[in-house]
Amino acid sequence: MEKVYLLEHSYEYELVDGVMVEQIKTIGIYSSEEKAEQTRERYKTKKGFNRFPVDCFYISEYELDEDHWTDGFVPYKPEYNYWQK
Repeated sequence: MEKVYLLEHSYEYELVDGVMVEQIKTIGIYSSEEKAEQTRERYKTKKGFNRFPVDCFYISEYELDEDHWTDGFVPYKPEYNYWQK
């Protein structure tokens, strides 16, 4: 199986009254982990990204033509404050 590497930048912040929101930016998909790491090094000093620690960058390995979330997912209903099936 061929592998690819997804580079994202992610952080959480408080929207209002303890409600946390996650902000995720997909930066790119690379053919090697080394290329993803090189891009992370370039981006960590760019405007906006440089305001966050380097551990806000995530590199995830994926296999091509592989399914994910095969059992589905459970959406969160914040107005009820519970996980709903």
